[in-house]
Amino acid sequence: MGSDATWVARTVKGLSLSLWVGLLASCTSTMISLSLALAAASLERLAEVVVRVLVDTFMGLPQLVLMVMICFALGGGTHAVIIAVALTHWPRLTRVLRAEILQVLTSEYVAASHRFGKSRGFVAPRHLIPHVIPQLLLGFLLLFPHAILHEAGLTFLGFGIEPSKPAIGVLLAESMRYLTAGYWWLGVFPGLALVVIVLAFDGLADGVRAVFSSHTAQD
Repeated sequence: MGSDATWVARTVKGLSLSLWVGLLASCTSTMISLSLALAAASLERLAEVVVRVLVDTFMGLPQLVLMVMICFALGGGTHAVIIAVALTHWPRLTRVLRAEILQVLTSEYVAASHRFGKSRGFVAPRHLIPHVIPQLLLGFLLLFPHAILHEAGLTFLGFGIEPSKPAIGVLLAESMRYLTAGYWWLGVFPGLALVVIVLAFDGLADGVRAVFSSHTAQD
């Protein structure tokens, strides 16, 4: 079991690993959302239909079950968790970004760019992407705590990060073995660290949303 100091040290190390996994997964999911939103709003009708079907399909499936299936198919491990979380957290953000991009496409400066013969490859990075950066940042901040929670959940269930690595989910699973011996507090350190991180990023996302809302109201 180790000493209390060792358990706290493992919690800190596990938290850093969980943060890293959550960062990669949420960044990947955010980029998937942006790419699909741009394709649905800027390309042909077929692309819009395909993206809409994908969004509806993924949103209609149980997210945790889908993540477990992806992890199981990939054999588990850190990379499997990152891929599973990234592939299941993009639909809602895709809808938001697509709506914003469609709004920009009706603006006068985009119409002027098209009249001057500018291609979609010119319009997207200069007009569309800069406009959705606030929504993109906010979406990332909202995805990040969910990615950490789902990484811990998958690992706790045995489908995630390897037991040899001190991730938060691993520590929570290990602490369950000592409950009957009266060491219930072994789950407090990793559990509390996970809750604090999630609440901190939720608060940060609320602050960013408030800033963007105030700027929009002033405009």
